[in-house]
Amino acid sequence: MPIDPYILLLLGTVGLAALLPARGTGADVASGASTAAIAFLFFLYGARLSTREAVEGLKHWRLHVTVLACTFVVFPLLGLAARGLEPVLLTHNLYTGLLFLTLVPSTIQSSIAFTSMARGNVPAAICAGSFSSLAGIVVTPLLAAALLGSSGGGFSADSLVKIVLQLLVPFLAGQVLRRWIGGFITRHKKVLGYVDRGSILLVVYTAFSEGMVQGIWHQVSAVRLAGLLAVEAVLLAVMLTLTWYGGKALGFQREDRIAIQFAGSKKSLASGLPMASVLFGAHASLAVLPLMLFHQMQLMVCAVIAKRRAHDPEAATTPVPPVAASRIAVGTAPRSD
Repeated sequence: MPIDPYILLLLGTVGLAALLPARGTGADVASGASTAAIAFLFFLYGARLSTREAVEGLKHWRLHVTVLACTFVVFPLLGLAARGLEPVLLTHNLYTGLLFLTLVPSTIQSSIAFTSMARGNVPAAICAGSFSSLAGIVVTPLLAAALLGSSGGGFSADSLVKIVLQLLVPFLAGQVLRRWIGGFITRHKKVLGYVDRGSILLVVYTAFSEGMVQGIWHQVSAVRLAGLLAVEAVLLAVMLTLTWYGGKALGFQREDRIAIQFAGSKKSLASGLPMASVLFGAHASLAVLPLMLFHQMQLMVCAVIAKRRAHDPEAATTPVPPVAASRIAVGTAPRSD
């Protein structure tokens, strides 16, 4: 049952924001730095995504459509169904964060890792995760506008403009410049990976500082957090079951079903945190709490499932996916899921 070290860093950042929140001029500086970090983060995402590999991946379009449907249709429907838990089990802000969780794109790195571990279709997982992240830049804000509305901490047309300027424009700029800087990005992927993670930590510190200053954490109790964890456990179990048996009902082979299960049941922390910061503003701290908890839960559960899939009787006759595919993914995907 792995504990993601990055989650520990995130929790440490939350603790720092609780003890030493940014105030006054410091808050203004942190907010400006966070905005710049988000833009640079999505610029790197665009520069890493290989358009050629994405186009080649379209050959397996049925699998990718299935993953996109799980990510942006089934997940949000389950999120809407959970509305009945408010206010008995979840507060309004926690439910809003839970619903937002269901709207963000899938992961890339962890989906590839678990698919490879389980002897699934690694190239398909690479493309499925990339398509989901690309679609999420547009689809997630639109779904948030439609399903969250004013409950998203003042969500408005201005928020969509911020999404375009802070996320979409830098991403497209990275895509345009990829032919000139792609080699540099690949050669320095380890260092730039630290930049990714550092940017997200800055976003988290800024968001939780604003929450502390406004006192919104008084709205969360231990009972509410336990209720949130229970709801997320059910949500993950439902998606893992639907993606596995749904893939079988749709006629996919075992290797493809593994890719569908791991890409279609996850949510990206790397994409979700910056988006929440833009969409929710001062309310972002509570909005991202469900996503942070779900991220750790999905890693722990999927690690166990992947190990069991690797020892299935069917896996004995399945060739190990090419290592090269995983190496390609490392150079083209976000470093933090």
